[in-house]
Amino acid sequence: MATYSNVFQYDYETLKREGFPLQGRWSTHFKNDYPITLELGCGKGEYTVGLARKYPGKNFIGIDIKGARMWKGATQALKEKITNATFLRTRVELLNRFFSENEVSEIWITFPDPQMKKVNKRLTSTRFMKEYSRILKPGGIIHLKTDSNFLYQYTLAMIEENGLELLAETDDLYNSDLLDNALSIQTFYEQQWLERGINIKYIRLLCPKEREEEWREPELEIERDDYRSFGRNARV
Repeated sequence: MATYSNVFQYDYETLKREGFPLQGRWSTHFKNDYPITLELGCGKGEYTVGLARKYPGKNFIGIDIKGARMWKGATQALKEKITNATFLRTRVELLNRFFSENEVSEIWITFPDPQMKKVNKRLTSTRFMKEYSRILKPGGIIHLKTDSNFLYQYTLAMIEENGLELLAETDDLYNSDLLDNALSIQTFYEQQWLERGINIKYIRLLCPKEREEEWREPELEIERDDYRSFGRNARV
């Protein structure tokens, strides 16, 4: 993928030494001022490419650390000449080195590992919410689409504990009235979960730009998922 015009790969030492040239200047890459949407943990990039197809008036950046997965989406975007889809190979923890304050309009978190044992690795934890609030514009939206009931319940509790604005939620997306063009996109693994009879959960929330209070993690016991998810260790 080093030859791909729609993929950026920066090792940490280079990033620390030289910085990222497009930070605060992503519009120069896309050659427009359209809103920027991130997909975190994009995997094979199916959702990033799917959103880019449906919304040509927005720019989409799929982010993942695993290049072998990302290759599929990046290749498909080039093949179809989809110019509003780009991929960034990095860890989510380093977002602030790639995006400036108020540079992003929306964030999609699609089927992340729920990290049932490690709160600070959950992509909807307060640790990451702080980072999202910095790079998101005022009124920035965060979407969570997940198979995990554990992560769904945790995220609802985190929202309530911190008084965030919950815009929409359902524990059974495909039997709800929330389904729309964006939410109807299905990844390969999502189709597998649906075939296994696992409901898809969805949460949409408003990320605050400023908070007078400290972020607080919810203190509650949540029943763990009792199944093995594709490509992950057993959830026990």
